[in-house]
Amino acid sequence: MGSAERVVVGMSGGVDSSVAAALLVEQGYEVVGVMLRLWAEPQEEELTSNLCCTPEAVDSARDVAVALGIPFYLVNAEGPFRKHVVEPFIAAYGGGRTPNPCLACNRHIRFGYLLRYAQGLGAGYLATGHYARIGQGAVGDGALRLLRGVDAAKDQSYVLYMLGQDALSHLLFPLGNHTKPKVRQMARSRRLPVADREESQDLCFVGGGDYREFLRRQAPEAASPGPIVDQTGRLLGWHQGLAFHTIGQRKGLGIAASEPLYVLRMDVRHNSLVVGPASALGRAELTAGSVSFISDEWPSEHLVVTARIRYRADSVPAVVWPLGYGRVRVVFDRLLRDITAGQAVVFYDGDTCLGGGIIE
Repeated sequence: MGSAERVVVGMSGGVDSSVAAALLVEQGYEVVGVMLRLWAEPQEEELTSNLCCTPEAVDSARDVAVALGIPFYLVNAEGPFRKHVVEPFIAAYGGGRTPNPCLACNRHIRFGYLLRYAQGLGAGYLATGHYARIGQGAVGDGALRLLRGVDAAKDQSYVLYMLGQDALSHLLFPLGNHTKPKVRQMARSRRLPVADREESQDLCFVGGGDYREFLRRQAPEAASPGPIVDQTGRLLGWHQGLAFHTIGQRKGLGIAASEPLYVLRMDVRHNSLVVGPASALGRAELTAGSVSFISDEWPSEHLVVTARIRYRADSVPAVVWPLGYGRVRVVFDRLLRDITAGQAVVFYDGDTCLGGGIIE
C-alpha cells in the first residue's frame, strides 16, 4: 500500500504543474516531482525536438523542484508514448480521421504509465496541473465524480473523460478550484521561476509545431495530392493531402466558386476531398466507439445530456443511446457543422462529466 501522504506531481516545467506542486507542499504532503521524457521525431545531427520536454523545460521543472525542496526525476517514456500516442496519431490521419493525441496520452501515458510509476514509488496519489475537480456522488453512493474546473475558459474535463473510479481515487487536481489568472498570481507570490512562462499550444512531439511537415515525413500516404470534388463528383481543384483538412473547413481550399464551400467529408478510398455549401454541412447525430463512463457503469437506457464534440466547442443538448458495449449513438437537438471522426464526444450532466468516446 502506498502512503496517502506521498504525492507524485507530473511536472512539465510550466506554471500549472509548478503551482500544483507548491500547493501540495504547503498542504503538508511529501511531494515528488516527475517529468516524462516523451518520444520526439529525430532531427538533424541525431538531436530531437520535443516541445513538452525540451532541455529548457526540464531545467525549469528542476529549478521549481529545487525551490520547493522536493526530489525530481526525469523518466524515459519514449517507447510507450510512441506506441500509444504517435503511431495511432499517424494511423488515424492515414485513415481520414482527425485525432486528438492528448486523449491517447492521458489514457495510456499520464494516467496509465505515470500513475503506475507513482504507485511504484509508494505514492498514494498522482497530481497534475489540470483544471478539473473531483467530487463525491450522492450521499451513500460512494462514487467519485469528475467535475468541470471553476475556470470555464480553462476547464479540461473534456480531455479527462476516460478516467474511471480506480484512477480518480488516486488523483489530485489542485488547480480545479482556481482560475488561470489566480494561478499566475500564486506563482509570482511564491517566486516560482516559471511564473511568466508562456503556454505551448502545439503538438508536443512535432518538431517545429508543424504537423503537416511531420506527416509528410512519417505518413506520406496521408499527404498525397488528390482531387477536390463537389457532391456530384465534379472536379473543382486539387488538395495537397487529406490530412491537411478537417470537416467544416472553409479557408485554404484554393478553389474559386460562386458561393462559399466547406469540407463535407474525406473519401479515403479515392483520396478525394468532398466539398459543398454550408446547407449540406450540418449533421444532428453521430456514433462513437471506445466509449467509457466515469462511473464504470454502462447505462441500461438512454441518457439526456449536454455534449461537446471538440475541446473548445459549446455544450449542446443531446440524447445518448447505448448500442453494443463500448459504442453509442448521440442525437443532438440541432445540426452541428463540425462533427469530425477521430475527435471525442464528451457527455455532461451540469458540471459533472459523465464520460465519452471517439467519434466514428
